[in-house]
Amino acid sequence: MGSFGSQLIFLAFALIGSASHAACAPDTVELRGPSGVQRFSVEIADTEAERSMGLMFREKMPASAGMLFVYDQPKHAYFWMKNTPLPLDMVFADASGLVTAVHSNAVPLDETPIDGGAGVAVVLEINGGLAKRMGIVPGSVMRSAAFNQSVAAWQCSDE
Repeated sequence: MGSFGSQLIFLAFALIGSASHAACAPDTVELRGPSGVQRFSVEIADTEAERSMGLMFREKMPASAGMLFVYDQPKHAYFWMKNTPLPLDMVFADASGLVTAVHSNAVPLDETPIDGGAGVAVVLEINGGLAKRMGIVPGSVMRSAAFNQSVAAWQCSDE
């Protein structure tokens, strides 16, 4: 096989590799559950300052958007809606991406703590009511580049 053939094979493998990782772009989260696969474009909050600010002061957000809160280590997570006028669903997941809890329609501006439980590695906030409409429930699986792929239940390389 000549140089041209080798280049075509290299290009084919490069395209296959990039396609399998396309779902794990840093700003994309997918959820797979009983109702199929849902995809969100997300802002990442992975520093204490970003997590503290969250979606405060936002009055609207596209239906396919959200914010992914990422912790360095799994923890017992509590959220609140201080200064957040937008009703939100909160999807809590462990280090493997398994959804462990869903809090639907958090009350805007409410400062009552929302308990996501222990062992939370990430929290996805999306528009209120979407989790129920899209069938996102405990037991669904989340895929994101934010997860350590060696323990991810749905790895970036999986189709």
